[in-house]
Amino acid sequence: MHQTIELPSRSISFRPDLRVMVVRWHSHATFEEVQADYAQMLAAAEEHGISDWLLDVRRRNKIPADLSDWVTNVFYPQATQRLAPRRLRMAVLNSPALTEAYTSDPAQNKYVAYVLDPARPFDIGLFEDEGAAMRWLNPAEL
Repeated sequence: MHQTIELPSRSISFRPDLRVMVVRWHSHATFEEVQADYAQMLAAAEEHGISDWLLDVRRRNKIPADLSDWVTNVFYPQATQRLAPRRLRMAVLNSPALTEAYTSDPAQNKYVAYVLDPARPFDIGLFEDEGAAMRWLNPAEL
C-alpha cells in the first residue's frame, strides 16, 4: 500500500516494494517551512525504516546558500545519526537549470563537492533522469 503525506512545500510517498521514500517539491517555502518539512521527512523515514530517498527538486529553480549550509552541516549529520545503522542514501532529481546552478555557483559548488565526497557517512547522487536515480538507489530491484 502506498502512503502519501502532504506537507506545505512537498509530498512524501513511500515505495515499500523498493524500500524508497519519494519526496517531491511542489512549491517554494520559507527557510523555516523547509526546516519543518525536513523534520517531518526524517520522522517519516524513521517510522517506515527507510533510508533510501528520492528527492525530486525539479520544480525549484535555485537553492539559497543558507539552506545548503543548513542541510549540509545540520540536517545530513542529524539524519545520518538517527537512521543508523542504516546508511542514508539520497538520489536528488534536478532540472537542468538546477544542475547548472550547482556547478556554476561557487557558493553551491562547495556544498555539492562536500556532499558528493565518498568519505561522507551518507551517499548522495545527482540526476536529471528519474529512472537513473531509482536504479542508483535500488539497482537489484529495477
